[in-house]
This record gives sequence, C-alpha cells and structure tokens, in this order.
Amino acid sequence: MTDLKILAISGSLRANSHNTALLHAARKLNPGGMEIEVYEGLREIPPYDFDLDTPDARPAVVQDLRDRITAADGLLIATPEFNYSVSGVLKNAIDWVSTDWTKAEGLPLQHKPTAILGAAPTNMGSVRAQLALRQVFVWTHNDVVVKPEVIVFRSHERFDAEGNLTDEITAGLLQDLLVALRDKITAARTQG
Repeated sequence: MTDLKILAISGSLRANSHNTALLHAARKLNPGGMEIEVYEGLREIPPYDFDLDTPDARPAVVQDLRDRITAADGLLIATPEFNYSVSGVLKNAIDWVSTDWTKAEGLPLQHKPTAILGAAPTNMGSVRAQLALRQVFVWTHNDVVVKPEVIVFRSHERFDAEGNLTDEITAGLLQDLLVALRDKITAARTQG
C-alpha cells in the first residue's frame, strides 16, 4: 500500500510560527503510512472574490490549492488564534476551496478527513480558534477527527530556538492525532 497523502496547512504566515513548526514536527513524528506535505502558498492567495470564483477566472494559486486538497487523502490544519478565532488568511483560503458554483467541479473539502491542531502563547492556546474552525468545517462537510485535541498552550515553552518541538506530552498527542487521521482515512476507504 502506498503512503496516504496528507496536505498540512498552517494558518500562520509568521516566519517562526509555532503552528508551522507543529506541522514540521508532524513530519518528524509521522507514525508511518503517511506522506505529509507542508503547504507553503498561503501568503499568495488573494482575498476571496466571488466574481473570480469560477474554473475559468480563478487565480492559479487558488486552483493549485484546490487541486492539492482534492488529490490529498487527508488534511492537517494548524491554526493560530487571532481575536478568539482563526486567522484571516486561513479563513480566506477555506472560502476559496469550499465552493462549487458551477455544480461541475465538486467540493474539495466535502468529506475530506481532516485533523485540527494549534498553538498559541496564551494559557488557553488555540482552543477558541479550533472551535471556530470546527464550526466552519460543519458547513463544508469535512470529516473532522474529534480526538485527541492538540491544543498547545504557552507554545513558546514547547519549542526550542530552532523551532523544534521539545515537549514530550505534545509530541505524544501529535502522534496520536496522526494515527487518528490515518485511521479515519482508512475507515473511509473501507466504507466507500
């Protein structure tokens, strides 16, 4: 069996983002059976524009993300928390990939197995952002992993200066989340 293709998206554009570091840690902690690609094009995605959201007019970077999501077996989304919610750039990207106004392309997010995690320097971590993202994914019909929840609070204490995850509890939860995502994808294939 070939490895499952996982597209990992960080909702942070910051160079030293703990959320992006979490995705790189996921690649290192991969329990096997998955190929995890960290998406790096979020900065290039323009603001959502309904007038351009057609197969012929859609920006190439948006179409590329839609194609990557469609080709992926599952998604791994790391969300920071901004104003008690997800970052604008992450929500914007989701808006671009959640539509099919032509009724001919399909919906890239629909039934896509998805795992959510997040980091923030506060005592609450990204708990509210993850709740907001889960609510968005109800509308898009993603098949979201429910547990374990990976909410990295006081994230500045869990990574070293080079951005390596140093907290063993977080590492264990991250591995458990990857196993749960892998199991969800495998179960969906068996049922489908």
